Amino acid sequence: MLIYTIENIPGKEYNAIGLVKGAIVQSKHIGKDFMAGLKTIVGGEISGYTEMITEARNIATQRMIDEATSLGADAVVGVRYGSSSIMDGAAEVLAYGTAVKFR
Repeated sequence: MLIYTIENIPGKEYNAIGLVKGAIVQSKHIGKDFMAGLKTIVGGEISGYTEMITEARNIATQRMIDEATSLGADAVVGVRYGSSSIMDGAAEVLAYGTAVKFR
């Protein structure tokens, strides 16, 4: 599956199939959350949360791809990501775009 953030794939003609999306709400376990809280005292990257968001983004992207595949798409264009905090230590990540079929 080809994934693009651009709207037009150079050299390709295609028909839009429809919106596809993938979402996940993810959290870290209490030990990682506690350590992240301590890290805020001294500053710097909170690698546990970076890992959590990266993992969540990968899962959301795969779910979007799975939905596009089930529609018979060849690619997803205009891919965007969104995120929001659901509660302390948990975040939602959403991946969405337009599934397309090459002519």
